[in-house]
Amino acid sequence: MILRWLLALALCALPISAQAETLVVTADRMIDVLEGRTVDNPVVVMTDGRIVSVSTGDVPANLPEDAERLDLPGMTILPGLIDMHVHLTTTPEIGGYRRLEYTDSFWITLGVPNARAMLESGFTTVRNVGAPDYADVALRQGIESGFYPGPRIVAATRGFGVTGGHCDMNGLPPSLVLRDGERGVNGPEAVRLQVRENRRYGADLIKICVTGGVFSRGTEVGMQQMTEEEVRAAVEEAHMLGMRVAAHAHGNAGIRTAIRAGVDTIEHASYLDDETIRMAIDRGTFFSMDIYNTEYTLSEGEANGVLEENLAKERQVGTIQRESFRRAVELRARHVFGSDAGVYPHGTGGRQFARMVRFGMTPLQAIQAATANAAEALDRTADVGAIAPGRYGDIIAVDGDPLADISALEDVDVVIKGGAVVSDRR
Repeated sequence: MILRWLLALALCALPISAQAETLVVTADRMIDVLEGRTVDNPVVVMTDGRIVSVSTGDVPANLPEDAERLDLPGMTILPGLIDMHVHLTTTPEIGGYRRLEYTDSFWITLGVPNARAMLESGFTTVRNVGAPDYADVALRQGIESGFYPGPRIVAATRGFGVTGGHCDMNGLPPSLVLRDGERGVNGPEAVRLQVRENRRYGADLIKICVTGGVFSRGTEVGMQQMTEEEVRAAVEEAHMLGMRVAAHAHGNAGIRTAIRAGVDTIEHASYLDDETIRMAIDRGTFFSMDIYNTEYTLSEGEANGVLEENLAKERQVGTIQRESFRRAVELRARHVFGSDAGVYPHGTGGRQFARMVRFGMTPLQAIQAATANAAEALDRTADVGAIAPGRYGDIIAVDGDPLADISALEDVDVVIKGGAVVSDRR
C-alpha cells in the first residue's frame, strides 16, 4: 500500500510534457546543398527543433493550430553555416605582449559576446580549435543550458604540439612558464595521454600543431615539428575514442605527414604541391584554408600589438596560401570553411566567401564548404549541414540570391537555430 502511494506521488511529480512547438518558414528560394540546386517557393516545417518536412508551393494543411509562420518574400534560405576553425576566447584587438595585461580568466569572458556575434552572422555551428582551461567546454555548457545565445560548439579544448613549437607557450622566459598545461607534448605516449586528458574534460575533437605557425614566436611557418609517430598516436587514440583530428599544418612536408597519419582536416594548408593535394584527395582529407584573415592582420595587426615577427610571417605566407587554395580547387580537393575567427573580429567571417570565389570556387562550392562538407567532416550529417528532414532546424535567410552574388552572405538577415528565430534584422 505504501509502495503504491509512493509510486502515485512520484508520477504526480513528473513534469507535464510541453506541447510541441512548430515553426513554418517560407521563402522565394532555397539552396539545396546536397543536390546542388535551387528550390523555388520552399516550405520548411520544424517541430521541437528538428525539420519534419521540406516541400514546395502551399503550406501543409495539417499543421497544429498554434504553429508559428515566418514568411520571407524575396529571400533565399540556406542551412545554418558551419565555421570549422574559430577561437571564441580571443580577440584580434589584443595582440602580442599586450595579452599579459589581462588576468588569466579574462579570456573566457570574451567567449560570450563572440559566440553571439558568430550566431547572429549566420554560423549556427562552430568548431573551436583550441582554448585554455577548457573554456570552450564552459561556453558550450552555458549555451546548451540557455544562459546566453551562441552556436553549437564542437570543442577541441587544448590544442597541443611539441615543446618550443606552435601551440606551446614559447613567447615567455622559462621562469614565467608556470603551468604544465602550457608546455609542449613530446613523444607518442605523451600524445596519447594528452588526447585522453582532453577527452576526459569534455573535448569533442583533437587539435594538434604539426608545423610552425604565424602567431607563435621562434617558429618557421612551414617547418615540421611533430613526428609522424606522434601524429599517428594522436589520430589512433582520438579515432578509437570517436573523435576527429584537426591538424594545424602550413608546410608541405608536415601536411603530408598529417595526411599519411590519417588526420581528418588540415588547417591552413599554406604550402601545397600537386602530389600533396592528390594525396589528400585519395585519403579523403579535407582542407580548411583561412584565406581572408590575412587582409585584417596586415591592415590592423600592428595597431593591435601584433609583433613584427608575426606580421612578417603573415606577409610571407598569405599570397602563397591563396595560390595553394586555387590549385587545390582546380584539382578538386575537398574543402571546409575555416576562418580562424579570433585572428580577425568574430561575426565578420562571411567576408571569406567572396575570397573563396575569387580564388577559384563557384558560389555553390563555397556554400557547400560551410554546410554539407563541414557536416561530413564533423561526422554530424544527421544533425547539421543541410535543410533536410531529421536535421536540426538551423536555417539562415539573406536578401537576393547568394549563388548570383556570394557577398549576400556578409549580411545575414535572419538566423534560426533549432527551430527558434534568434536574429531577425529585416
